[in-house]
Amino acid sequence: MASKQTLKRDVNYVMGDIIEAAFLHQMVNPKEDHSKSDAIVEEAMVSYDDLITKINDKSVENRGKHLRAVGKELEEKAHSLVKDINALNS
Repeated sequence: MASKQTLKRDVNYVMGDIIEAAFLHQMVNPKEDHSKSDAIVEEAMVSYDDLITKINDKSVENRGKHLRAVGKELEEKAHSLVKDINALNS
């Protein structure tokens, strides 16, 4: 079972890297419309808040199963956002 602290750290690093990649795309392409990359940043921030809230939820019965599900959700969300960032470069 992943610990709560490790999972929070993973959420922080993953979403931070995604936001950084979106901002880097904006800096490399200053003349391009930034609405798509701004939407990715916004979605990453909302996902961050949502995942941290789920990690801190103490009302769950099976803590280990809950944290594994949150980890799986993080992985799926990260893949989706990275796919969106890669689409910006196409």
